[in-house]
Amino acid sequence: MKKIKTVLALLLILSLAFTALACGGGESDDKGLHVGILTTSGVDDGSFGQACYEGIQNFVGANPGTSVNDIKEDDFGRVVQAVADVIADYDVMVMPGFQFSGAGSVAKENPEKHFILVDSYPKVGEEEVQLDNVYAMMFKEDESGFFAGIAAALHTKTNKVAVVNGIAFPSNVNYQYGFMSGVNYANKHYGTSAEIVELPAYAGKSSITDEDVGGNYIGAFADQAKGKVVGEALLAEGVDIMLVAAGDSGNGVFAAVKESAEGNYVIGCDVDQFDDGATGSRNIVLTSALKNMTPIVAAQLQKINDGTFKGENALLGAAEGGTGYVSEDGRHQLSEDALAKLAEVYELVKNGTVVPASSYNGHKPDNFPGLN
Repeated sequence: MKKIKTVLALLLILSLAFTALACGGGESDDKGLHVGILTTSGVDDGSFGQACYEGIQNFVGANPGTSVNDIKEDDFGRVVQAVADVIADYDVMVMPGFQFSGAGSVAKENPEKHFILVDSYPKVGEEEVQLDNVYAMMFKEDESGFFAGIAAALHTKTNKVAVVNGIAFPSNVNYQYGFMSGVNYANKHYGTSAEIVELPAYAGKSSITDEDVGGNYIGAFADQAKGKVVGEALLAEGVDIMLVAAGDSGNGVFAAVKESAEGNYVIGCDVDQFDDGATGSRNIVLTSALKNMTPIVAAQLQKINDGTFKGENALLGAAEGGTGYVSEDGRHQLSEDALAKLAEVYELVKNGTVVPASSYNGHKPDNFPGLN
């Protein structure tokens, strides 16, 4: 009898276990979001990939049971297919960079999945679309450039400053016009007398209108050698502070400044680039103009997790917490006076009193709301 009871007990346990497996129990109840991040430069690139990955890590750290996996596809021509190949394994895919706009087609075909695009809006074919399962963020680079221009004007010793860009895409022109607006604002309101140096040999042409936009354009985002040439040419003109918005080409500008006399600086772009400025016992990064993607990625993941997510093609500025500059202790070399003035003007940009010039708003660096 005792053996029969034991056998019956074992059969009951096996039956319950089988029922749980058949119903999917024991796994999905505790399973959190599985997040993928697909980049072309890795999650340790010191730029978009790393900033987005840190946002995901912040989310994962605050939500036990969630997880992240990073995938790298360095062939720009394969990124959309790479998303399609792996999306079945993830609940959410985060994709930083303009090259991922074509993933809109994958998002449309997978409405049960969520997608976060950074610095691009989704496209299906050639058509820009807005999808319920995609949060796509772009930024008002003109605002971040504006803060950089003010910082440069307040700190220059030679009264010569410049902005160096890669290619005259709208985002780069935004940085350029914003920087020029900031210098003009500081000259008008803070008593500075900074000159914006533009080398005619490196003037840019808008990728949209073919209009001559001036500035200092390297002509590529992955040409460090030419970036160094442009940086050296500006240093030779007496420029001592440059905003560098040129992708990998910008590393050449950094190299030129590192090899120059002490007292010359760069302003980083998109993310905090202070670590990139270290050279010997000094650091050449004055501050960095920011796109605040880290907290926004984390916030959107939290909304997906909580069931409050809403698809959107968002344009983010100071009012939405999307733009800014580095002011964290130990990560910049701004004076107390500059920090105070930047905090003041940040509020004016945030509330719309100051609207820097950009490629999209029709204003010019010498004539924009709030200048006069």
